[in-house]
This record gives sequence, C-alpha cells and structure tokens, in this order.
Amino acid sequence: MPTITLPRRARAQLGAIDVHIARGGHPVLQGVDLTVAPGSRIGVVGENGRGKSTLLHVLAGSLEPDSGSVRRFGSFGVAEQETAVTPGRTVGDLVDLELVDAHAALRAVDDSAASLAEDRPGTAGAYAEALDIAEQLDAWDADRRVDTALEALGAVTDRSRPLSEMSVGQRYRVRLAALLGAQHDFLLLDEPTNHLDATGLEYLTQQLRQTRSGIVLVSHDRALLSDVATSILDLDPSRGGRPRRYGGGYAGYREGRRAEYARWVDEYGRQQAESTRLAGDLEDARDRLLTGWRPGKGTGKHQRATRAPALVRSVHRRQEALDEHVITTPVPPLRFSMPALGAELDRLEPDVALLHAEDVTVAGRLGRPVSLAVAAGSRLTVTGPNGAGKSTLLAVLAQDIAPTTGVLTVDPVVRVALLAQESSPPAGTRVRDAYDAHLGMLVSSGAVPDAEVVQLEELGLFAEADLDKRVRDLSMGQQRRLDLAMVLATRPHVLLLDEPTNHLSITLVDELTDALGATDAAVVLATHDRQLRRDVDRWRQLELGT
Repeated sequence: MPTITLPRRARAQLGAIDVHIARGGHPVLQGVDLTVAPGSRIGVVGENGRGKSTLLHVLAGSLEPDSGSVRRFGSFGVAEQETAVTPGRTVGDLVDLELVDAHAALRAVDDSAASLAEDRPGTAGAYAEALDIAEQLDAWDADRRVDTALEALGAVTDRSRPLSEMSVGQRYRVRLAALLGAQHDFLLLDEPTNHLDATGLEYLTQQLRQTRSGIVLVSHDRALLSDVATSILDLDPSRGGRPRRYGGGYAGYREGRRAEYARWVDEYGRQQAESTRLAGDLEDARDRLLTGWRPGKGTGKHQRATRAPALVRSVHRRQEALDEHVITTPVPPLRFSMPALGAELDRLEPDVALLHAEDVTVAGRLGRPVSLAVAAGSRLTVTGPNGAGKSTLLAVLAQDIAPTTGVLTVDPVVRVALLAQESSPPAGTRVRDAYDAHLGMLVSSGAVPDAEVVQLEELGLFAEADLDKRVRDLSMGQQRRLDLAMVLATRPHVLLLDEPTNHLSITLVDELTDALGATDAAVVLATHDRQLRRDVDRWRQLELGT
C-alpha cells in the first residue's frame, strides 16, 4: 500500500515556539509563539512587511526559522498568494496535488478488492485496512467536494484547462477549491478573498466557519476576520517587542490593540518622566558631594560624613531598577496622507463630464455595452460577479484598452490614473529610486507640473528603512503600496481603483477609505471587499452583468 498521510483530527498539532527570522540584517519575525488546535480559527494581521506570509511558510515547513522551533502533526493545506505555473500543468493536476492521499486510498481499495476477488492469501486484512484509510479520508466524496467548491468560488471547472492560460485569480480559486475539498487538519490561507466575488466570499466564509480544520488566516478583509476569526495574532510592534494574541475575535483585537497602545504610550511617558527626575536627583547629589555638603548640626558624625555619597548610591540603585524594566519607545504607526487631488478643476461646470463612455464593449471581455459619465468630484462603484468585465471597463476608462465598439471621450485637461489589480514585475531598483524615476518621467513629459510633485515620504506609505529596499524584496502588500504611490504621483483628477484593498494592511485600508470619501478627485471603484462596499454604500452604483 502506498504511503498515505492520514488526517489526525483531534490529535493534530501545530505550534510555533519563540520563532525568529531576519532578512538582510533586519528582523522579520521576532519571538512568535503560536498554538493552533483543530477547529481554532486564528487571524494574522499587521502592517505590510511584518512577516505575515513568512509566518505561514514557517508553519507549513517550507521555511526554517533562524531560531525557535515548529511542531507539526497532521495534514496541511497551504494557499499562497500566487500559484507557480509549471508548463503543461492543468486544473486537474492542481486538484490531484491536494487529493493525492484520497486518490491513493481509492486505488488501494480497488487493488485489494481485486486481490480479494482472486482469493489471494492475506488479502482480507489488506482490504480491511484500505477501507479504513479511505473512510478516514472520506475519499469517495473528495472529488465531489472539490467540484462543489469550484462552482461556488467561480473557478474553472474544466480539469483539462492549462493553468498557463488562466489569470492569477483563476488559478488561486482552483487551488482554494481543492484545499477546501481535501479537508486537511490545518489550512494556512494567505489573502484568500483577493480573487473572490460576493458569491465566492459567502461560500468561503461558510466553509471556514464549519470546517473541523485548524485555520491560520492572513487577511486584510475586515468582514472575513469578523465573521471567521476566533482570535487574532498581531505582528505589529508591542511593548515587549513580541507579537500579541487577542481573544474575542476581530472586535476584541481592535479594542485590545487600541488599549494596549494607549498603555504603552502612557507607561513610556511615565518612565521617561521618572528617568528625568532621577537624572536631576543624581546631579543634585553629586553637587552636594563635590561641595562637601553636610547635614545640619545634631546629626551623628558618621552620618554627616556619608550622607552625600549615600544619596548618590541611592539614585544609582533607583536608576538601575528603572533600567531593568525599561519600556521600548512606542513605534509610531504609519499614517497615510492623501495628496490634494482634483481641486484645480473647480473651474469646470459641475455638470460637465471629465470623461464619458458611450456604449463601449471589448470583444471577449466586456460583452454588454456600457455607458457612463464621470463628473468632477463624483463617486461611482462598479459591481458584478467575476467575469462581468469590471477590470476591463476600468482599463477602457484609463485608455489602456481601446473599446471594440462605442466611444470614450476624455476632457484634454483631465488626468486619469488606474490602480490595477496586479503589480508590474518587481524590479531590482530601490523603492525610492523607482518612485523618483517615475516622478521624473511625469514631470519631463509635462503630465504633472513641478508645483504639483508629491514626494514619496509625504504619503506615509513606507517606513524610512523600507525606502532603500529593492522592489523585488518587498512583500506583496508593500508592492501594492508602491503601486498606489505611483498612481497618486500623477495627481489624477479621476482616480480609478480596481480592488484597491487587496494585500494592504487593515490600518491602511481604513485610512484609504476615509481619504476616498474626502478627496476632490472623482473616484471610480471596483471591489468585492464587503466592508469597503458597506462603507461606500451611498455612492452611485453601476452593476455589470455576466
């Protein structure tokens, strides 16, 4: 019988103990302790670049920590943000990869049944063992479970379809469906909602809430975290320098994080004040020692001779006690700052469209004719299931794709910029150099006047230490931040956003949402992010059909 990894169910174990990882001399993970039990659902959050995806790799066993240990017992399913494409591989190959144990168990049942029918000696025990393993894996129903998930997630169901012909999102949905059907002991999911529409999101949420698997979920999706996570591991800096785990689900994390940071700032302030007082006391005691200070008459001779040195020693002891419990400086969170956009178009009449699309279609991508007008300062949300043409429509409005039929008219003075779903291939240049080169191109071409140039540091998207990183070394979330910075550098009058919250941290998503409501630029938004759609539910809606 082939080697088959059986689910361990209640006996499954996954835990990390004091895990540390550094890259290029910079810490990525520091002192991570985590225990995942079957049935637990742990959300992992933190600013972009804090090591969330790295933690999943460590838990999965594909990356060894620099120090610390990880214990694993059971079967594991991992959904990374991107699925590598091997030439010639198909949808069926990707499904078979997750169902390898179930398929092997069914073959073992068939083989032992054939041997039993031939009345070979010792085959009855082999057949009973094969049946037991197949039942533990629920192997007979595995392919049906995957097929159901493929349909519900809007994934490609043709198992002969080559992966190379599919988009990143299509491949991710296939992988996710296969994982849900495999019923592993543990699911390690990296941004699983990025490529799902409303129907897929509802199905995923339901499956994660019902599964017996232990789940570690890296996500920016506030609605998913609220609906699924029973606890949250926060990788952002804390008072002790280690990640903090919060109970009470997403709501407990939000409240706990605010309270924790407030205590950190308060205790640091009180310690700094005490340190200042001790420095003053030490200076005063030393002055007394140098000037030969003595207490007043009536004090014992020995006491009079030693009082000043004793004061110095006392202050030193108090300072040493303070140093033993030093509180690190609170790390100020990044604060996104949207530059002023669109205000100079106030001279245009309010009812004059900045851009106007009339009955536009794109062959094979946007079948039904779409008409819309975008006025200065207007807000529009484009909705519809995967495949309806939302990304294509935004690309047409950005003049990146020419419509097959219909007409697009853009006012000559209007600057239009699109934040697309996927980043350009990462380069070897440094972050600040890549941004400055882009800025230089905009200015030299006359697209952006010198007076309207926005420096990268002004946007609050990167910590100073990250500006000298090479783009290829950034996390996907940090690459997404750079994409956003490049778009804002154009100072657009019309801002087109295609799934803008993908890969971004929760804090930045909140700040970006507020900024979109306040900017003078016109905004056209396509998103499946349920919380973002709730936040912009008063915007004008354009529903695209399939």
